[in-house]
Amino acid sequence: MSRENKKPITIVTGCLGSGKTTLLQNILKAPELSESTGVIVNEFGKVGLDHHLLRKADEKTILLSGGCICCNSREDLEQELKSLLYMDEKDHKQKLNRVIIETTGLADPAPILFTIATNPILQHHFYIDCVITTVDAENGLLQIKNSPELIKQVTVADKIVLTKTDIAKAGQLNELKNRLKEFNPSAEFIEVIHGNANPKIIEGNTSTDYLDHIKNVNKPIVSDNNSNIQSISFTFSNPLNWTAFGLWLSMLLHANGENVLRVKGLLDVGEKGPIVLNGVQHIIHPPDHLKEWPDEERLSHLIFILRSIEPDAVSTSLKTFQRFLGTEAELLEVNSSL
Repeated sequence: MSRENKKPITIVTGCLGSGKTTLLQNILKAPELSESTGVIVNEFGKVGLDHHLLRKADEKTILLSGGCICCNSREDLEQELKSLLYMDEKDHKQKLNRVIIETTGLADPAPILFTIATNPILQHHFYIDCVITTVDAENGLLQIKNSPELIKQVTVADKIVLTKTDIAKAGQLNELKNRLKEFNPSAEFIEVIHGNANPKIIEGNTSTDYLDHIKNVNKPIVSDNNSNIQSISFTFSNPLNWTAFGLWLSMLLHANGENVLRVKGLLDVGEKGPIVLNGVQHIIHPPDHLKEWPDEERLSHLIFILRSIEPDAVSTSLKTFQRFLGTEAELLEVNSSL
């Protein structure tokens, strides 16, 4: 089944009090979303979402045999998504076009991604369209220091929504942006006040947006933070062998997947359009084969966000393997001072 026949899922995560529910309350007022969007929340009793398709998920995580923490499965989430599917098939008055999952403030999004990406029924009917992380502009710098879960939420984000920007000082806001870009240089940043945002914020980036954010990776920013999170990005001078690259990436993730916090790529494999690569830890979403390139430049970009892995080790591994890839891997950027 093609992606076009599946229902998109948007995950909204962020620390407690960072504005997740306020954002959703405003977005779900849009007529195009109010009657056709399923919403699953963990903190059911604390939200004021007046929504017909609202579902509660009491977080129940199953530790899979031999799996690491990122490969845990969310049994509760599986059940609620199946319930929404059943409702969609039985009740044509409540047509389901999209699902939004609001996590708890302390949630690690990885088990949610793993559950959807690996469950045979769910992956047949859904795909992850977008991960949004809300960050409190007033308290974000402090939360980076004291809330390790925020780092995980930021690294997996496609979009980082900065809230309460009306009460944050300009210098404070700029410093926060720089810190967040260090953790996730390819994310799109959006400033929102009182939850007022374009409803389309919940949709995944277009291919053009995606390319722009990958290409506009910032220069390294020196920091005094002792975090062990680092990033590295590559390009390739010629089309690469997709099968060989998949083999190399599989070996990398098998050995170090728990510490490969994010991998994103737009890859030229010699086809008319590029392949969009998107993964979190062990979890690689089904590659999206675009019909054409978003602009005249046909250049591959590949970004890794790593924890406790030296970027040089990934670079050395990739360059060792490059004769099988059929192209030379060129280092674009290393941010080793996160």
